Amino acid sequence: MKSDYKRLGDYIQLVDVRNKDLAVTRLLGININKEFMPSVANVSSTDLSRYKVISKGVFACNVMHVGRDERIPIAFYTDDEPAIISPAYLMFTIVGDKLLPEFLMMHLQRPEFDRYAGYICDSSIRGGLEWERFCDIEIPIPDIEEQRKYVALYKALQKNQQAYEKSLDDLQLICDRFLETLKEIPNKERIGQYFNLIDNRNVGAAIDHLLGINVLKEFMPSKANVGSTDLSKYKVIKQGQYAYSAMQVGRDETVRVALYMKEKAAIISPAYLTFEVNGKNRVLPEFFMVWFRRLEFNRLGWFLSDSSVRASLEWERFCEIEIPIPSLVVQESIVAIHHTLETRKRLNNELKTQILNLCPILMRGVAENIPEGVV
Repeated sequence: MKSDYKRLGDYIQLVDVRNKDLAVTRLLGININKEFMPSVANVSSTDLSRYKVISKGVFACNVMHVGRDERIPIAFYTDDEPAIISPAYLMFTIVGDKLLPEFLMMHLQRPEFDRYAGYICDSSIRGGLEWERFCDIEIPIPDIEEQRKYVALYKALQKNQQAYEKSLDDLQLICDRFLETLKEIPNKERIGQYFNLIDNRNVGAAIDHLLGINVLKEFMPSKANVGSTDLSKYKVIKQGQYAYSAMQVGRDETVRVALYMKEKAAIISPAYLTFEVNGKNRVLPEFFMVWFRRLEFNRLGWFLSDSSVRASLEWERFCEIEIPIPSLVVQESIVAIHHTLETRKRLNNELKTQILNLCPILMRGVAENIPEGVV
């Protein structure tokens, strides 16, 4: 072992606190960004007394599937209120005063750490990483004061990003309340009268940029394998046009509809419908999209979907949905607010990514500059 690298197991220890009295009900998981998130597991008939209670200052990790996913889900809990996590997770804390937990978390966020964890995991189907082997991982640990400098820099960047994110919540509230006031419009109108179906096919397979629609109502690169598929059957979507999937609305409780705003045309599955706002009425396409993104619209689509296995919301029924249509001036105001909100959300996500990418850079500096024989 290098003299400037230390065995992780010498600085951490397992903890195991169970939810015996069922005092905690907030169930969390860990996402691929190594953050805690609300769990999507159905625990209605589960004995939550077996679940582990995590409190502030404790790490949680899932050592299963590390080899398969090439990533170790691990997160540091900073909330004041405790939560519960799966009994399959391991929890551990820092022992002694030679290692800051925030500094360790910065190291655990490095892609190099994930790659190494995947390399040393076992050869089982799950590709698990045993606790003993996890503890044998060696990491650079500088002097505690040096750790504080790195952590202070990282926290300052995070604080600025979180303040920016808080402003997004305020802007979202303004946008939501603006839309709520539209409910006072006495006459609602069927949306179908404002749309025309279109069906432009990819003649000659000239376009190969294939897109799908996710649950956030955004276009995304399709994951479908179309190596031997005749792309001439696929539909072409152009700027200002919508794509709509009528299938599985009831199952997903989401109406998959998205407005395409790129200049360069793309193709979508022939199972999708494409439509556009007709020229007879003065309604902004972006206004419809703002309304389509509302949770209430998803719930209504779920309610109106049929009872088939696919739980579809057929085009005819989609067109029967009624919404308030304000004046063009009001539409423009709502669209402007929403555009600002979406732009700031994108910038916030980019900022979070940049801060996360800073961890490997900082930790690389630690590995290169740590003096020999520290700690």
